[in-house]
Amino acid sequence: MPCLAKIEIFQARMGWTIPWYSSAGSDFNYDFHVTNDESVAPVEFNYKDKATLERSMKTAFVVNGGGQAISVFVRDEDSVFHTYTTYGRGTEFMMSTYQFLDLTPMRRPRYVNQWPYHDMYGSEAGHSHHC
Repeated sequence: MPCLAKIEIFQARMGWTIPWYSSAGSDFNYDFHVTNDESVAPVEFNYKDKATLERSMKTAFVVNGGGQAISVFVRDEDSVFHTYTTYGRGTEFMMSTYQFLDLTPMRRPRYVNQWPYHDMYGSEAGHSHHC
């Protein structure tokens, strides 16, 4: 089952009404350097090219494979404009759960995705949903 179909099933289960979109099957992740594969596009992460990343010894997690990012776009009739992107730790401001956990004495747990979803409280069913 394609990833977006899995997300839509989960979206319905959680009662979410905001629309979701997927970059699967497109060049989007390569164009915005969230997924790096030198055979597709030059390696770049957090607006740094591969040579800069190698000098700072930060290539291990970005040279091949996917990362995390948040991008914002605005549509004006038939034109779409890229207005903002942040990568890695810069995405945490969107995860308000982390902000609240960081205030507690024990801080955030290592594996936050082990928490059950609201419809699984008290259940032994799995807690993690990955595409």
